[in-house]
Amino acid sequence: MKIVVGISDMKVSNKPEDVLITYSLGSCIGVVIWDPVARVAGLLHYMLPDSSLDKDKAQAKPFMFADTGIPMLFKETYKYGALKTRMVVKVVGGSQIMDNAGIFNIGKRNHAVVRKMFWKNNIMIAKEDVGGTSNRTISIEVGTGLTNLKVSGRGEFTL
Repeated sequence: MKIVVGISDMKVSNKPEDVLITYSLGSCIGVVIWDPVARVAGLLHYMLPDSSLDKDKAQAKPFMFADTGIPMLFKETYKYGALKTRMVVKVVGGSQIMDNAGIFNIGKRNHAVVRKMFWKNNIMIAKEDVGGTSNRTISIEVGTGLTNLKVSGRGEFTL
């Protein structure tokens, strides 16, 4: 079953037939994690790097921010037997969309914060496709961990 992860949303599944997918990652970041032993996958679509910008919004929508959404993503997979040490982690997005002058650099800041968080927590990123000016769609098959990436102007490929 296809499970759509919206903007500022997160989903986790341990059903082999499920496919987690998120569309239109621009400056947002999609974080895909998969434990090949527990066969658990998770997908987070966050918009902003730091929840301290708006504490009330972070309380209501924790998946909107990297610093609140990423820990919740990992913790949710642990409930299904996943282990951090086995995680295959992929990161996509972080484009410079509608910010041609690079004033806000939200995509770059979103990418920097996920790298920093993973570095501090000893998590290696297996693959990533970030930056540029294209929108991306990413999906993961829960049973196999097969991750497909579609990039505007570049086509579709396995990540």
